[in-house]
Amino acid sequence: MRRTPRIVLGIARCGALALLMLAAPAFADGTDLLALTREALINDPTYSAARYTQLAAIEAVPQARSNLLPNVSASVGDAANRYDFRSENQLLLPSFEKTFNSWGPALNFSVPLYSAPLWESLTQAKLSVKQSEAQLAQARSDLLVRVAQAYFDVLAAQDALTALRENKKAVSEQLAQAKREFEVGTKTIVDTHEAKARYDQIDAQEQVARGDLAIKQSALRAIIGHDPGELQRLRDPIQLDPPKPNDVETWAHNAEQANYSVMAARAASEIAHHETKRAHDAYLPSVNVTGGIQYQRSTGSLYIPVTNNTTGSSLGITLTVPVFTGGAIQSQVREALAHEERADQDLELARRTAAQAARQAYTGVDYGLAQVQALESAELSAKTQLDSTRLGYQVGVRINLDVLNANTQLFNTQRDLKKARYDFLINGLKLKAAAGNLQDEDIQVVNSLLQR
Repeated sequence: MRRTPRIVLGIARCGALALLMLAAPAFADGTDLLALTREALINDPTYSAARYTQLAAIEAVPQARSNLLPNVSASVGDAANRYDFRSENQLLLPSFEKTFNSWGPALNFSVPLYSAPLWESLTQAKLSVKQSEAQLAQARSDLLVRVAQAYFDVLAAQDALTALRENKKAVSEQLAQAKREFEVGTKTIVDTHEAKARYDQIDAQEQVARGDLAIKQSALRAIIGHDPGELQRLRDPIQLDPPKPNDVETWAHNAEQANYSVMAARAASEIAHHETKRAHDAYLPSVNVTGGIQYQRSTGSLYIPVTNNTTGSSLGITLTVPVFTGGAIQSQVREALAHEERADQDLELARRTAAQAARQAYTGVDYGLAQVQALESAELSAKTQLDSTRLGYQVGVRINLDVLNANTQLFNTQRDLKKARYDFLINGLKLKAAAGNLQDEDIQVVNSLLQR
């Protein structure tokens, strides 16, 4: 029976792998978010540990229930007995030695008829299972957000590196043009030096960006357990919608009620309440039915020189009343009350933390959407500015540095726009996670925004 959970998990693991192969085929243009999420649900150690923790918590119920059921035990004993009697008056009572063996089985049972603390323990066990289920759901929700965050962190790092390389290419072309124009005498050496300085600066930034990309890829690899390979990118442009309902207080209220951490803290508070009641119930009497049957076969005894068989049985009711426990029960009650107050404070903290997380994520979504719209306009303006600056440079009203700055501004704006879109999507997932309603369908919606 102890191996059943491991066997069930093994079957579930194989089923999940089969689902992964069927539902998440490899695309020629890279791996998508949904496929990596399914792999993370199988391979992430943090989530796997939460699943095993929940399996262990389930066993608290049958263990607590067993204390309310009959307890039957069997035993068998075999003993060698030796009597050595030495008399000081051999005429009246001679000395003697006597040796005999005895053995036999025994069967004993105990049935609790009334014990209030045991019933409270069963209630606590059921609540602990409820708490573990909320904690597992929280771990799953956290995993969905962690995978999406790591996925888009890699894309953002790739975008930053790509922007630097494109800018480096443009600066390289501008540097070559400045050299040609200096050679024919139409421009000064200043333009060449400016382009060379900008090129060297971007080259140094590129090395930093490459290292950042490696770190982001390593973070994603730590979740899924292997190199994710090429990732599918976000479509450009994409339609981004505001959250529904578009009210921050509604999301905060939902988070205070349905957040998984709040649900776990609420279960912990109820457990602490029942622990206080269980401590009070220690004052109450307990009633148990006890009994047993014994069989013994002996080769003799002190007074019976021949082999004999003895069968005995007993049945009784035991009433136990705590009269004086040295203050232990009073101390346990005070301890339980303190733990109950702490659990209530933990519940209040969980509510406030969930509401704050919902407000923060909502703000990220709300202002993130405005930022995306502003950066989309800024991208168009940067393109127009670059074209105008290049034209002005050709006719002599702009200098080389102006072109370099316009190039850098365009690439940085495009990089920031993509990053803003990633942040908007991540904050949307965090908002639903804070409210306790992040589902697999939400990952599918985000996944549908990727290029196929």
